[in-house]
Amino acid sequence: MASITIRNLDDQIKERLRIEAALNGHSMEEEARLILRRALRKPAQHQGLASRIRARFAETGGIELELPTRDERVRTVGFDE
Repeated sequence: MASITIRNLDDQIKERLRIEAALNGHSMEEEARLILRRALRKPAQHQGLASRIRARFAETGGIELELPTRDERVRTVGFDE
């Protein structure tokens, strides 16, 4: 098993960890391990922002937008002036 050291941990965070550990009957190390396991059990999100937004609002059915047709020809820009 690997070990890690966490430096520069806020005193308030350490105190909350100590209290949670005591309430749950664990050592601070065990409580930290449990917190890390729970946090990392969630699947990583490999989707981009637009895909995540679309998935979140997919239940609403979405909307269809009418896109204008592009009949105009491309205009060239002149820098002659």
